[in-house]
Amino acid sequence: MKQYKEYRPILSDITDQDGRVMCERLRQELIQDVAKTGGHLASNLGVVELTVALHRVFDTTQDRLVFDVGHQCYPHKMLTGRNDKMSTLRQFGGLAGFPKPSESIHDAFIAGHASNSVAVSVGMARARTLMGEDYHVMALIGDGALTGGLAYEGLSTAGQSGEQILVLLNDNGMSIGASVGGVADHLARQRLRPQYLTFKKNYRKLMRGNWVRKKIYHVTHKIKKIVKNTLLPSSMFENMGFTYLGPVDGHDLDGLTRILRYTKELKEPVLLHVRTTKGKGYTPAEKTPHAYHGVSAFNPEIGIQQSGGTNFSNVVGHTLVDLANKNPHVCAITAAMAGGTGLDEFAATFPNRFFDVGIAEGCAIAMAAGMAKQGLVPVFTVYSTFLQRAYDMLLHDVALEGLHVVLGVDRAGLVGDDGETHHGVFDVAFLDTIPGMTVFAPSNYAEVAHMMERAVQELTGPVAVRYPRGAEGAFIENSGNTPSVRLSEGSHITLVSYGTMINEIRATAEKLSEVGVLCDVIKLNTITPLDTTLVVDSVKKTGVLLVAEDCIEAGCVGVRLATALAKTGISSRTILCNEGNTFTTHGTVPYLKKELKLDKESLFDRAMEVLNRG
Repeated sequence: MKQYKEYRPILSDITDQDGRVMCERLRQELIQDVAKTGGHLASNLGVVELTVALHRVFDTTQDRLVFDVGHQCYPHKMLTGRNDKMSTLRQFGGLAGFPKPSESIHDAFIAGHASNSVAVSVGMARARTLMGEDYHVMALIGDGALTGGLAYEGLSTAGQSGEQILVLLNDNGMSIGASVGGVADHLARQRLRPQYLTFKKNYRKLMRGNWVRKKIYHVTHKIKKIVKNTLLPSSMFENMGFTYLGPVDGHDLDGLTRILRYTKELKEPVLLHVRTTKGKGYTPAEKTPHAYHGVSAFNPEIGIQQSGGTNFSNVVGHTLVDLANKNPHVCAITAAMAGGTGLDEFAATFPNRFFDVGIAEGCAIAMAAGMAKQGLVPVFTVYSTFLQRAYDMLLHDVALEGLHVVLGVDRAGLVGDDGETHHGVFDVAFLDTIPGMTVFAPSNYAEVAHMMERAVQELTGPVAVRYPRGAEGAFIENSGNTPSVRLSEGSHITLVSYGTMINEIRATAEKLSEVGVLCDVIKLNTITPLDTTLVVDSVKKTGVLLVAEDCIEAGCVGVRLATALAKTGISSRTILCNEGNTFTTHGTVPYLKKELKLDKESLFDRAMEVLNRG
């Protein structure tokens, strides 16, 4: 990945007026850029002033700014030498949609999942202390990420550490420990006034002189704390060991700059509570921020036009509504992704049986286990990449007792533009390690509905139905009643796949037939537990096996099939087509398949190679 080191403005020298002009320009450029490339819009519009203020006060070539989730990093990228590359955002070979240290020295840590920023930051702060270095460490975390338990583990550790660390709480929708009453509001305003901050800073310096001054400071500080606690409600952040400041207006560049300069001199854990408006400066995004969270390319003059197309997620959502109508025990769970996983209809139809736990996948699985233990049938729809966060709960809370918890594993396989942090390429391997787990791999809408119905109504124990992002392909038959099915018969080579990758395999078989190669095409419907009977019988006949799947190689189905063949003593030429044991970058799914040699042309070439017909 290319490191971008082009010119960037030195923001520490700009005036407040120039800073405000810069914010307006950034906001307009953001709208135009994301409208062309797609990406996260509302979250980035909300942090423009905060990002500019941070860059006025800190130097991210040395100071470490750790983003939580990272989908709000576009202004940061624009201010750190990458503005002229924004047209390549989320495209293969271009800028990533999330912070990426291999891309720029200004990106302190890779991000894509939520709630880890404070823990990472306190680790950096401890490293700074132990290594005797001098730089500032900041964590920028949104109120949504505070629904994840890891955030509180990080806050507790950071507060106890005593390390100089600044946690920036970007509150754009959730009220956290709000002060109540006129006196509280007045005091909150007073303690953020420039005169007060200047006095406090100078008073601290004066009282560091000798033990007498330190004693006086200790007494006056204690008295002030008693008075404040009497008039203001207790802050949970202060109880954790933070100096709490705020809430402050996240769109007041002058005020933000002033208070950030103050926090820079505090040698202790500080939490600055910043209130922002998601989608700020673009009326459609302000009115419906959720609709403009993650967007495809659109016309900024007219805004996003809703698509009425069907996809795997909303087919699953419709199916769950039908199942819940038939069975009053069926419930649906989401981890702050109701819209993304197709559960909006379920939430509206069965509000009492719909549960959103926030960004807390581990909680969702543990809660589902409790529900299942008491007789309900919980279905947790979750992106594959986020299900990784709940592996322990799957083992300990669900599988150990064989509880009937159903997982709708959305965005399985390659997801495209969001890149390494979001591809669903690990679940094939880690779900196979869960004792008693059943994993279905539907290839189309008919099959995903059928398999979800089987998972809810027929099976026991933990069950996962994994399906990709987007629409079905050319194969639309429902062949999901058996663990595997032969789609075409041939004697030269056995081609195996599952999910929507079966479309690539069928296209490869057609291309091979044109040069006289007859293919045995086998589609797997259940990949855990893996019934190898049909494949083994086929390879006995052909002697050649090609398995194609869009997941990592370790623990993939192809490895398991090769092991099964070896155990039976069958001699075969086997070629495994997958993503290898690495992380796959961002880009469109068709382009990534081509790069990974998972498209029909590459699979054809590899088949011809193994058949010695190249």
